[in-house]
Amino acid sequence: MRHDVTIASIHGKTPRIHESAFIAPGCRIIGDVEIGPEASIWYNCVLRGDVNRIVIGARSNIQDGTVIHCDSPDPKHPEGFPTIIGDDVLVGHLAMIHGCTIHDRGFVGLSATVMNACVIESDGMLAAGAMLTPGKRVGSRQLWGGRPAAYMRDLTDAALADMQQGVAHYVRNGQAHKAALGEA
Repeated sequence: MRHDVTIASIHGKTPRIHESAFIAPGCRIIGDVEIGPEASIWYNCVLRGDVNRIVIGARSNIQDGTVIHCDSPDPKHPEGFPTIIGDDVLVGHLAMIHGCTIHDRGFVGLSATVMNACVIESDGMLAAGAMLTPGKRVGSRQLWGGRPAAYMRDLTDAALADMQQGVAHYVRNGQAHKAALGEA
């Protein structure tokens, strides 16, 4: 049973949520949204796939209060800007993710913004509070920060290991919350 969760179809598109995913109370999931195995969508997130698609990969977590949207096709951008989030991605609380791609093991910090046509490559990190402006690319193993975001430094192996420990923590914690809410 899902407590206070909105899962709504629009324009003939219905969210597809893997049975092992955790969807917290207060979430709003609308339209062309796909959520993979063991992913977790935390309290009061909005994923609005009304004008394009949103994909959340396996074991990725979208933390409390995050908003994910996309952008529709237009003459200059016939594909529009879907939001594609790979596997094992960490997205911090209150992030704004819009029409971008975050590859496997990417990281978006607390209250960060990722705008249309941006890419965060595998093992790339956008720091807390940063704003990645349209079309920017965070390279693999790079840390970007600031408003607007700019390259700061390369990430160490220890930092990457910490990020993967965070992913494992959120998988376990999501399953614990799911059980506590009687959904396991």
